[in-house]
Amino acid sequence: MQLPEPTDDALAASRALVSLIVKEIHAHDGWISFARFMELALYADGLGYYAGGSVKLGKEGDFTTAPEITPLFGTTLAKFAADLAGDTPIRILEFGAGSGKLARDVIAALDEFGQPAVDYAIVELSSQLRGRQQSLLANHSAVRWLDTPPLAFSGLVLCNEVLDAMPVQLVVKTAGNWRERGVSWQDDTFIFSDRICDPLITLQIPDPDLLPDGYVTEVHPVQDAFIRTLGDMFKAGDGGAALLLDYGFPAREYYLAQRNQGTLMCHYRHHAHPDPFFYVGLQDITAHVDFTAIARAAIDSGLSVMGYMNQAAFLLSAGLPELMQKISPDDVARWFPLTNAVQKLTSPAEMGELFKVLILGAGLTLPQPFAMQDRSYRL
Repeated sequence: MQLPEPTDDALAASRALVSLIVKEIHAHDGWISFARFMELALYADGLGYYAGGSVKLGKEGDFTTAPEITPLFGTTLAKFAADLAGDTPIRILEFGAGSGKLARDVIAALDEFGQPAVDYAIVELSSQLRGRQQSLLANHSAVRWLDTPPLAFSGLVLCNEVLDAMPVQLVVKTAGNWRERGVSWQDDTFIFSDRICDPLITLQIPDPDLLPDGYVTEVHPVQDAFIRTLGDMFKAGDGGAALLLDYGFPAREYYLAQRNQGTLMCHYRHHAHPDPFFYVGLQDITAHVDFTAIARAAIDSGLSVMGYMNQAAFLLSAGLPELMQKISPDDVARWFPLTNAVQKLTSPAEMGELFKVLILGAGLTLPQPFAMQDRSYRL
């Protein structure tokens, strides 16, 4: 692939991470699961993609998220939080806060609405991103950082593009049987290597026996475990809601026969490609979310599925049109960039359809506009 060359320091860090992963492979009889490879590539201390020092988000990074596009995204989420809280104090827990812009925009909007957050906690695994967040949010006294999720929580949990970065297991169908696709080291390079897998690993896949030989896909046990953590937090607290925004599909669309190479994708300097072994530690590795599996894990954890819809429907229901009206079209310098940003967030050809919103909760009811947009029956 003809992609931008990394710096010498970045290449040295990548080589160090490769050596670390190779040692892990040798220590486990020449094979590790892809989930373990992905975990090390993204989160190995000081070397993984999210643990290293490179810029991840925005024009100078590798990809752009909704909060980087416009503050109006965070303002709309703040309106949702305020409407959901009503007269109760607003407490927010954000996982994977990126550059911190979403937190900044949500906090600023809640202040403007006259319903300031009494507590805004952030769980961030990346020390580099935590540093950026702390710099950006230094003047916001309500913000605090946690190393691990709290044992109990009551309020709103925000997860914007968090699930897609959780390690996934790969499986492939061969001669009518499912095998787990892991990683080995051969001839000084990483290669895929398949082994017999536990039949339970494919329970997430609808009608796995009907899929053709050669079919490759992902399963998501780490995501399921994360949802169970949310359930435990809410049960130990006084209830709340979790807002999960990410790209993905319900299971019947995720495991279509024509999607026979899965959804695994890598991002490097705003280039997308499917090779997870390219510049290890210098690129993001993601997989789409199986929202059906997430919903099942939530129900098993005692949570209710309050709503499921595409991002466009959620933002429109949350009050995006009304918030746009606060800026006059006559203010051309602000209006045109705003409309371009909203187009990216809501257009079916951009983020509006591919990105979904799953709302999980305990002891809460969604306002009526969201009930009208609910597509939970598709899960």
